[in-house]
Amino acid sequence: MRRRPLVTAVCCWIAGCSMSHLYDGFAFWLFWIGISLFLPLLGWIFRCPWRKLLLFWLMFSLGAAYWSYHDGRNESALLDLIPASSLDSAVAVGSGTGSGESLVHVKGTITSAVEVDGDRADFTFRLDEASFTGQESGHLTADVSGELLRVQVRLDSIEEIEVAKQWQRGQQLEMGGSLERPNVARNFGGFDYRDYLRNQRIHWILKVTGASSVEVEANSQISPALLIGKVDTVRRLLGDRIERLFPDWQAGYMKGLLIGLASELEPDKYAQFSQLGLTHILAISGSHVAINVSLIFGLLRLCRVTRESSYRIVFGFIPIYVLITGFSPSVIRSGLMTMIGIYLLRRGLLKDGLNVLSAAALLMLLWEPYFMLNVSFQLSFIVTAGLILFVPLLLPYLHWLPAKMAGAAAITIAAQIVSFPLTIYYFNQFSLLSLAANMLLIPLIGMIALPGGTAALLISALWLPLGEWLAYPIRLLNSATFIVTGWLNERSGFMTYWKSPTLLWIAAFYTALYLLLYWRHRSRIVREADLAGTDDTQPLSPLPKQREWNASHYKEWFKFAKLRREQLLQAALAGLLVIQLYLGYQPLNMKGRGHVQFIDVGQGDCALITTPEGRNLLVDGGGTVSFRKQEDAWRNRREPFEVGAKTVVPLLKKRGINRLDAVILTHGDQDHGGGLLAVLEQFPVDALLINGTLSDSGTIERLMSTALRKKIPIYAAKQGMRLKIDASTELEVLSPERNDAEQADIPYSKEQNHESVVFVLQMAGATFLFTGDMDEAAEHRVLEELDHQIRRHIDVMKIAHHGSKTSTSSEWLEYWQPPAAVISAGASNSYGHPHPTVVERLNDSGSHIYRTDQQGEVQMEVNNGRLCVRFKLSSS
Repeated sequence: MRRRPLVTAVCCWIAGCSMSHLYDGFAFWLFWIGISLFLPLLGWIFRCPWRKLLLFWLMFSLGAAYWSYHDGRNESALLDLIPASSLDSAVAVGSGTGSGESLVHVKGTITSAVEVDGDRADFTFRLDEASFTGQESGHLTADVSGELLRVQVRLDSIEEIEVAKQWQRGQQLEMGGSLERPNVARNFGGFDYRDYLRNQRIHWILKVTGASSVEVEANSQISPALLIGKVDTVRRLLGDRIERLFPDWQAGYMKGLLIGLASELEPDKYAQFSQLGLTHILAISGSHVAINVSLIFGLLRLCRVTRESSYRIVFGFIPIYVLITGFSPSVIRSGLMTMIGIYLLRRGLLKDGLNVLSAAALLMLLWEPYFMLNVSFQLSFIVTAGLILFVPLLLPYLHWLPAKMAGAAAITIAAQIVSFPLTIYYFNQFSLLSLAANMLLIPLIGMIALPGGTAALLISALWLPLGEWLAYPIRLLNSATFIVTGWLNERSGFMTYWKSPTLLWIAAFYTALYLLLYWRHRSRIVREADLAGTDDTQPLSPLPKQREWNASHYKEWFKFAKLRREQLLQAALAGLLVIQLYLGYQPLNMKGRGHVQFIDVGQGDCALITTPEGRNLLVDGGGTVSFRKQEDAWRNRREPFEVGAKTVVPLLKKRGINRLDAVILTHGDQDHGGGLLAVLEQFPVDALLINGTLSDSGTIERLMSTALRKKIPIYAAKQGMRLKIDASTELEVLSPERNDAEQADIPYSKEQNHESVVFVLQMAGATFLFTGDMDEAAEHRVLEELDHQIRRHIDVMKIAHHGSKTSTSSEWLEYWQPPAAVISAGASNSYGHPHPTVVERLNDSGSHIYRTDQQGEVQMEVNNGRLCVRFKLSSS
């Protein structure tokens, strides 16, 4: 605090912004007053002068006020101007509970690069004028100027792809479409698209049908957006050149490595990097800037350019490099730090990297406060600060390595340790092979592939054959890189999944880790100083008696006591870190209570069951149903949305599920089994239960192949089967009908709904009935097998087939009489589920209805027979 006042001041600014973001109203003022009163105590503990203390308090308060001011102004100007009838419809669409839309005609400017993927073009659009259906054109011009929209243009034909690719940042457009609110998170811990766009100051999505609905106007003036659009053109030309140098998938990889276009890397290749914690290679950051700056300095030195001129050239190069590589927070941070460092170096003032880092952070947050919530911003600054603080503390442990290897290893280890809390907070996974992969591949990529690819790209502009010749060894290295990452990813048992930790957990982890390494480092320095000042040949003398002790003896005793105290503190910190890691690795749901979570997967079924002893069962996994014809394959996106990979798997990771004791596939329809393929690919599964038949579906065929490849035992669930999950949980199968005839192969069945696995789950004193997509015929057959003299009690029934009228008959409800019923259906689905007749039957039977289409995810906690229910969205 005393040595780095700028660092402390910027930390206070960020703390103020964070408090203002997390709290508002009475809670905000309560925390502000509490911190203001607590600050003098901190100043007394750290012996901080009152003037500095006042400065830190002002930075904290100004940071809070600055965030409150900008966040309070981050509201949509359209909200109060849209006609009331249109507003209700647009909000309904955004929440997934309605089907209306607000038609609008707009004029404005493209402010982002245009992304064309399949049959859709996406970009950000700044409004100049807007008029709604039934209003005079231009009526809202003055009020909405500057409002940002996210535009999604649905292309009507393959020819329109080329039209959309001609749009670029800075162009003025006029178009009409429907205005909708972005979707909110429909599951606990799920991705909130509305909040994501709000942090970019975007509140509405404009959906446009066809490129013909977009009219490009002639630009009459030069604007910053138009200039950046020219930079986008340069990036596109560079991307085309990279495609000529590197074939197939390597083009997408090298685009990410050289110019920051990571989105063009093939999804499976990106997944290999992601699972090993290598995606930072594809995000232009400090290492990329440092390597390129070093190359330029080296070339200038060879050309005998003076140091002062070299500084000027590199200083001018940095902004150009930042623009060409995408203007992301990480590259802005590294560019700013480099420019500040060069300026201070020329002035002879460059002394401390943390001060430079703090200055860059403050400048970026003053320019855009919402950078604070950006993952790239957070990782970039925290990892950079970690390298500055932790590398000197780790180097002594690596003294047995050569100096350069020790430095590289310390940097990699420090980056892994410092990024670990944020990695598990945002991505909920960490590979135990990540450190090895980074230490092996980062030097090869950073020292060979990156400069070699850059050289090949630049030289190809002069003579393409020479550039291709230089690119050839880089191609071989790239192939070897992905052979290694593929081999590492195939090693099972090294991927760990973590629930998102609390901010307190993250702060305690960083504090304990730094203090542990710092105190050990200081103890080592003290021991080395003592050894250096001691004559090793001096004979040991016996410990003097108490009456013979003098001042030097007492000094030695106090030094020994201080050393022992520091050793105890170090042991306590190490123990704290171990406890933290243990608690962080535990699942989100506490043991001792049962949990049934009906995950909202749209038009499909998915339920996660966690028993009181921590066993995890997944019933179905949803699935994306596509009715697209073969001739419309051009509409497919590079990475199509798949509910298993995009919804189910991330939610399981976020809840700390490390393995599944059983996966139950009730039947082979796409909307129940499609999402399980991603689950089986990424999670250890002890058993797969099916209905004893297969459907004629490519998805189910791949699912079975994956289970066999991963050696997952497959069992056929039949009527009468009982499974004891743990001491307080039992599963009884009611359907499909038992068939004792021996069969060599699993039979195929088209009537998958009729063959659905139906079971009763008894857990912690509560009973649940899961029905899959069973039809009325299956219901009647099950009722015939049950003893009608003794009605079986259930607490919750999962309604069959999303509330379709083909099931949930009056006889079925009359027998079970469920107090609560859960309907899993997609919001505004085209099937009309749940059917009004089924809803009426449930209401007549006195059941309390929970619906995922209206309430999002429904969670039920069971404790000694008592049910506690919560749901994600308000159904009102």
